Amino acid sequence: MLQLTENATTIVRSISEQSQGAGLRLASNAEPDGALSAALVPEAEAQDQVIEQEGARVFLDQGAAAELDDKILDAGMDASGNVQFGISQQG
Repeated sequence: MLQLTENATTIVRSISEQSQGAGLRLASNAEPDGALSAALVPEAEAQDQVIEQEGARVFLDQGAAAELDDKILDAGMDASGNVQFGISQQG
């Protein structure tokens, strides 16, 4: 299952706390490069896997859940204050 770093937990919680039930949704794309889309959404879709960690909610569509099963989500802010997400291998 996808794990979140402390930074990712803090950032996802802070960007989604304005709306109860909201979270970060990661979805697989049809692109050959395996890119994922990320969006703040008001609630999970019916088939989404929901990961909750210390108040942070991440919703994964089926493709993203399979792709990220053994991964870690990290997050940080760049010099302009934009959120940047990164994925790495667990263990």
